[in-house]
Amino acid sequence: MKLHTLTYQEGSRKKATRRGRGIGSGLGKTSGAGQKGQKSRSGGGVRPGFECGQNPIYRRVSKRGFTNAAKKLYAIVNVEKLNAFEDGATVCPTCMKEKGLVKKEYDGVKILGNGKLTKKLTVKAHVFSKTAQAAIESAGGTIEVI
Repeated sequence: MKLHTLTYQEGSRKKATRRGRGIGSGLGKTSGAGQKGQKSRSGGGVRPGFECGQNPIYRRVSKRGFTNAAKKLYAIVNVEKLNAFEDGATVCPTCMKEKGLVKKEYDGVKILGNGKLTKKLTVKAHVFSKTAQAAIESAGGTIEVI
């Protein structure tokens, strides 16, 4: 088999219907748009969700729940990832971003206690879980809440 001998399988490609090409084509004259009316005019039609005056579904369906506008979104870093830093280093959110541990800082950085920390570090972050705090302090390090 060579590239220049490849062909499409029969029936895999269907020709597009040519509208407005005479009565014999089956879609001549009005091209399948019917006789008069909004949808037959050029540029005619209605916006998405419009139901011809009937109350649309997005207004009929009850709205539920609550979205907290003051919610804070934190970038999450596990304690085991902090082993990437040298012993005795000070770790801050910008340092974590440079190392690739955090992609976006969002509203801050949260340190979680998953994994084991083997180095003595001074960690600066916005929020610490209790297990993360215990893991950092048991390794001989300190925490600072920004």
